[in-house]
Amino acid sequence: MKTALIKNLSLHVGEQVTVQGWVYNQRSSGKITFIILRDGSGLMQGVAVKQEVGEMLFGEAKKLTQESAVKLTGIIREEPRSVGGYEMQVTGLEIVSIAEDYPITHKEHGVDFLAEHRHLWIRTPRQAAVLRIRSEIEHALRNFFYERDFVLADAPIITPAACEGTTNLFEIDYHGEKGYLSQSGQLYNEANAMALGRIYCFGPTFRAEKSKTRRHLLEFWMIEAEMAYFDLDANIELQEEMICYVVQRVLDKCQHELKTLERDIEKLKAIKLPFPRISYTEAVELLRQAGEEFTWGDDFGAPHETIISNHFNAPVFVHRYPSAIKAFYMKPDPDNHQVVLGADLLAPEGYGEIIGGGQRIDDLALLEQRIAEHKLPQAAFEWYLDLRRFGTVPHSGFGLGLERTVAWLCGLEHIRETIPFPRMLHKMYP
Repeated sequence: MKTALIKNLSLHVGEQVTVQGWVYNQRSSGKITFIILRDGSGLMQGVAVKQEVGEMLFGEAKKLTQESAVKLTGIIREEPRSVGGYEMQVTGLEIVSIAEDYPITHKEHGVDFLAEHRHLWIRTPRQAAVLRIRSEIEHALRNFFYERDFVLADAPIITPAACEGTTNLFEIDYHGEKGYLSQSGQLYNEANAMALGRIYCFGPTFRAEKSKTRRHLLEFWMIEAEMAYFDLDANIELQEEMICYVVQRVLDKCQHELKTLERDIEKLKAIKLPFPRISYTEAVELLRQAGEEFTWGDDFGAPHETIISNHFNAPVFVHRYPSAIKAFYMKPDPDNHQVVLGADLLAPEGYGEIIGGGQRIDDLALLEQRIAEHKLPQAAFEWYLDLRRFGTVPHSGFGLGLERTVAWLCGLEHIRETIPFPRMLHKMYP
């Protein structure tokens, strides 16, 4: 018998197929049983009529509990009133396993309870929709870079030194030596870019800072790009082109998922090139005009980022931050050494920074000076300094936080829903 995915049932109208999945819900009127089946791609209603399927099969159907595994066989027909718009007239049923009493029922549950049962929570339509959109975003990002001749060059997860300071690192014992879980693949990306021109890496990164906000995870995924011979402006143009590419891809491919999440897609359709750009100094003035007491030189917090992005109601680049609050490798602005040639992209609707990037220092003496100023061990960065000794060129790059991007595009309140198994402060189970 031909098997089919629920999402492809429109291709099988009038055909007899088998759908393999799990019971999402079931109800019976005595002579008819309605089985809502999920298979990971969507939901389908199967209708088993006692008079048509017989006493034995109908009895088997009545044994089914929520999340029991089952194979349903039957004729597919269009039914606009049914979940998914298609329905199966059941002719056969095979029970794979009968589930015990399922802890997540079709009622409201508390966040803590759902977090403890995350391995089961991800089966619900809302969570599955988020994870499918996450998958589509990942595919879109990879396609974007592939179409522009970027090379995927993976960076290590275990590193001998900090990339952005040592205060928020997970330290590990590397056979008697100190090692760290990576904060970013960026330094290694620079080496790969000097070999391959334009590259990106995509993998998990780790921050040990004790933040407990709706925007923070201790383990998250970043896609990071690095480009030889790119200045800050070229870097920004690539980023905004990438964001528009991803937004359009999600709008094109994830209409059902966005509807499940009740996402206001008009806000996503409004994302257009070019994005607004303001300097850090201009952003500080904007905050003061909004009534915020803000000192030039301080970093923006979540409320500040929200005020800035709400002013434009669009993704906005804030560029040329103070040198003192940015990483040691950021290149100073030749016209004002108090600021660097860096830029953050703030998402609209209060979702904050989703991309950080900028132009890197390409001068050996200045980079050595900045490493000393940040009190970092130069010996650990000798390989990185070699990139300035042997064929140094202007270059730029950026990192996009996948989970924050998913939260924005899905319209989620908390970042914990953006990844199958979130790692948060004091939360490592399951």
